[in-house]
Amino acid sequence: MRARTEGPRPTHVTILNWRDPWHPEGGGSELYVQQVAERLRDSGIEVTWVTAAYPDAPRDEVVDGIRYVRRGGHISVYLWVAWLFLTRRIAPSGAVLEVQNGMPFLATWLTRRPVTVLVHHVHREQWSVVGPVLARVGWFLESRVAVRANRGNRYLAVSDVTRRELVELGVPAGDIQIAYNGMPPEPSYTPRPRAATPTLVVLSRLVPHKRIEHAIAALTALATDFPDIQLRVMGDGWWAGHLHDHAAELGVADRVTFLGHVDERTKFEELSEAWLHLMPSVKEGWGLSIMEAARVGVPSVAYADAGGVAESILDGVTGLLAHDEEHFTAQVRDLLSDPVKLEQMAEKARLRTDEFTWEAAAERIGATLASAGH
Repeated sequence: MRARTEGPRPTHVTILNWRDPWHPEGGGSELYVQQVAERLRDSGIEVTWVTAAYPDAPRDEVVDGIRYVRRGGHISVYLWVAWLFLTRRIAPSGAVLEVQNGMPFLATWLTRRPVTVLVHHVHREQWSVVGPVLARVGWFLESRVAVRANRGNRYLAVSDVTRRELVELGVPAGDIQIAYNGMPPEPSYTPRPRAATPTLVVLSRLVPHKRIEHAIAALTALATDFPDIQLRVMGDGWWAGHLHDHAAELGVADRVTFLGHVDERTKFEELSEAWLHLMPSVKEGWGLSIMEAARVGVPSVAYADAGGVAESILDGVTGLLAHDEEHFTAQVRDLLSDPVKLEQMAEKARLRTDEFTWEAAAERIGATLASAGH
């Protein structure tokens, strides 16, 4: 295989991502892309972000030097991108960064400009939430069509787990670079002392594949051993009503506080007060909230088979990984029952966050964009 060389940095980058940072269902993927986009902008690169529309969002606007073009919805945004490219209403003059959140944009078939594909994680397990027919179609597009369309393109993965999953789909390992999530500067906030009673926290979008039910079930199972235990949930989403009902059905509605969407200051204040952060998600490319909790000395418990969390958590060092729901509850009990172990993990988790910066991620992505097509 001919070695790739880094050419000149592009003067313009068109980002394709199904959501922008202010989308009501936005999450870690959007934060990642925003942090990188801002650093590309600061390096002198012009950035255009094409994404889905949502209520009260302008169709076209410039925010902090980045142009946002919003069209379509959850599915139709992909058709809109094809229309905008083919009619040259959006005509990339430099590189294209396609963020593949399961459904591909297939930008390489729409433009002659070099396309780099950013993948947070492969969605194999998550397609089931859209129903059997759409799941088969979506998985076919992600695992077969996208891999064929992007053959020869550069890929970016946010973890080594994601890199290995892409290789399993047929993407050549030599075409994949890893750009880990960074840690943004903490906002101005007043750290709170750890809560006097066992306090669990979840920081997540409230959608089915995040499985917040497992956190509520763990709380319920541990209430006998820890009579004062509480769970605080930060985040919002269309599954919120179901989770409220689920807590009530289990008889723990008085122990679960749903805070909804919170600002950055409140997020870190809440995290600093918690004993443990729980992430029972089916799949994560990395698990940014794990690192945000670690930043303030809060270890996490997650599932070992949930993708990148096996890298964002050093099992037994900065948190614990579980094999099934019963083990998940047992791991939470283990840490709540051992204050010394909990404190040791807290300090190690805090120290590890210094290894990850958005500057490093942006530098890797900028270099990959420059090498695309060379």
